[in-house]
Amino acid sequence: MASARRRGIPTDTRFDAGKRVRTEVLGADHVARSEVRQTPLDADFQRFITEVAWGSVWARPDLDRRTRSLVTIAILAALGRREELALHFRASRNVGVEPAKITEVLLHVAAYAGIPAANTAFAVAKAELEPSARARPATRRSGARARR
Repeated sequence: MASARRRGIPTDTRFDAGKRVRTEVLGADHVARSEVRQTPLDADFQRFITEVAWGSVWARPDLDRRTRSLVTIAILAALGRREELALHFRASRNVGVEPAKITEVLLHVAAYAGIPAANTAFAVAKAELEPSARARPATRRSGARARR
């Protein structure tokens, strides 16, 4: 993504580029909600995320957004970051990631980061990506805790 330049000074700042990319990937509604929830406590952190993650990394030209989305999903799954993982599963639709590609990435996660990490990620993916999973009531698995 090349920025326009005027007298050698970029008119497209990392923050502006980051906000644009973040909005395109996560959706305008998500970005607006994030901005409304921002407080003085996390304002600098939100700016950092927008400039660094979105304006410096996601805005780079050598990986397309689908690839970046899949890489992000794999990393978040391996780290067990459920909330961010759910967000990026939802965002994957905005960049054209097919569910079959997510399945492949999560199988890769299972091989390299562990079956429990992939198992958790598949559960989050089903909750976020399968409409029927949202309509079903949550059921508790039978087990030692359920029998107590």
